[in-house]
Amino acid sequence: MLEFEIINKSSETRARTGKITTSRGIIETPIFMPVGTLGSVKSLTVEDLEHCSAQIILGNTYHLYLRPGCDVIEHLDGLHKFINWDKPMLTDSGGFQFFSLAKLAKFSNEGVSFQSHIDGSRHFFSPEKAVEIQMILGSDIMMSLDWCIGYPADEKQTTEALEKTTMWAEKGYSYWKENGSKNSLFGIVQGGMYTRLRSMSASQLSGFDFPGFAIGGLSVGEPKDLMYEMADYTLPLLKENKPKYIMGVGTPEDLVELSGMGTDMFDCVMPSRNARNGQLFTSRGNINIPNAKYKFDTAPIDDTCSCYTCKNYSRAYLRHLYKSKELLAYRLNTIHNIYYYLDLMKKIRQAIDNDSFLKFKKDFYLKRGEN
Repeated sequence: MLEFEIINKSSETRARTGKITTSRGIIETPIFMPVGTLGSVKSLTVEDLEHCSAQIILGNTYHLYLRPGCDVIEHLDGLHKFINWDKPMLTDSGGFQFFSLAKLAKFSNEGVSFQSHIDGSRHFFSPEKAVEIQMILGSDIMMSLDWCIGYPADEKQTTEALEKTTMWAEKGYSYWKENGSKNSLFGIVQGGMYTRLRSMSASQLSGFDFPGFAIGGLSVGEPKDLMYEMADYTLPLLKENKPKYIMGVGTPEDLVELSGMGTDMFDCVMPSRNARNGQLFTSRGNINIPNAKYKFDTAPIDDTCSCYTCKNYSRAYLRHLYKSKELLAYRLNTIHNIYYYLDLMKKIRQAIDNDSFLKFKKDFYLKRGEN
């Protein structure tokens, strides 16, 4: 089971640095986890991830359960060996996929019945089965099954989702404890955009000794200021001596803002997905590499970046690859974006350790507006 230690706290904000110790290595927090939905961060090798200084990656329980299937992964001694990744890994429970594929899913007190988006076959996830599957995958950090709802949602609908999430958390927790898993299970706080319900959810989950806690149901269509308001309200409700994880967030600005509120862990598909769509993140703002103005541009994506792509290739070449639909474009763009995100987290940690987070935040925004 993981151990969590707080290293330093900002005197100006709730920002903090910490250390999560697992059997597969140490994770320095705050940390961003690249998303490897099907056992790979799209277009990247594990060597690319190591170059980007990835400490932990995320896998998707729903997708891996359907393809290649638990039988394959179990036969090959777990997800780590299957994908040749020897560092920590987190798997989600499938809850977000049931939200995004809502037309294929039906919720009950027992769990979620759903139809495969691949071949239409019927399946069922109970909270116990969601944990069992993740134990077969062998992830270091597992997530409880939750009911994630979108925005807007009325209070009645949100309360129902919260109640099921709590019920499932209790069942999954009991299964995890009874089966003596070496993996660590996190509880997920829901409650939509209602502070009363967020308080209720956090209070109910605090009765269980989860090794960590996550905040779900954010970045589901709500305005940015409301997302920040809910995060700022909910984070202090979670146990101080446990890792605090906000799921599915977000932009570079989100990472800075939410780190300042005391978030320890993040994940989001944005750096890899946007890379495949030609949007690259830089210290001076985002650039869209297909734009004509980069046709003769000999500069790297970001002259302050030390990633493989920036050290070796020009904007003009990357534009050419992207416009020509060359597969190499996806890899080079993704290397840069993942490196940028992880380097940003490193700088956030350094600023917190130096107790200069607010100065860092001011400088970050000044530079990000330069493009």
